[in-house]
Amino acid sequence: MTGRYVWRTVVALPAIAFALITYAYVTLPDVRPLKTMNPPTSAFIELRLDEARAQGRAPRRLQRWVSYNHVSTDLKRAVLLAEDAAFWQHEGVDFEQLQESFEHDWARGRFVRGGSTITQQLAKNLYLSPSKNPVRKLRELVIARRLEAELKKSRILEVYLNVIEWGDGIYGAEAASRVYFGVPASTLGPTESALLAGAIVNPRLLNPARPSRRLLRRQELILRRMGAITPPESSAQLER
Repeated sequence: MTGRYVWRTVVALPAIAFALITYAYVTLPDVRPLKTMNPPTSAFIELRLDEARAQGRAPRRLQRWVSYNHVSTDLKRAVLLAEDAAFWQHEGVDFEQLQESFEHDWARGRFVRGGSTITQQLAKNLYLSPSKNPVRKLRELVIARRLEAELKKSRILEVYLNVIEWGDGIYGAEAASRVYFGVPASTLGPTESALLAGAIVNPRLLNPARPSRRLLRRQELILRRMGAITPPESSAQLER
């Protein structure tokens, strides 16, 4: 009897796994409306609003949507160099970087390191949570591939630049540019752009209005990669 029970369990496992994967896939968000519609909110924005209410604070949301052409070329370039230099080449997932991140996390026994492309970051910001676990990561990868299949690269970058967090209650390049520098995002130069791009990795800790030593180091490395300052490009990696 015990052997028969074990055998039935073994036989059922693939079917259960297939059912779970199928359910996860069919319940993923439909990204096609993003082709023509701007998302009214995001999972991260709602999370921050809920956190503020739970802490007894008035929810804050500063966001002003601008088109791709109304974000300065310097800012777009700085963000790509800081977050995803291979953005225009990959199809949503940078497998080389993903493997490096996995090996790093495996060695440490926990999920810590980044390695996400801009498309993956957008998938997480719009639809998921900041938790670090394999199931959430799998959903992120699938959504990223869907985004790449349905949207133009420039549209992915446009949505990303308009929804990402850039400080407490500050979302998107236009709001960040006006809060920190008092100018629209279309007029940002290399110095301001590199400072904003450097803060993306931890926007609630790295404040462009009061840049820490860490943020200034990131700004300098980004400027070197942009060719905006004279010293040769450093071999150091951007700190995460």
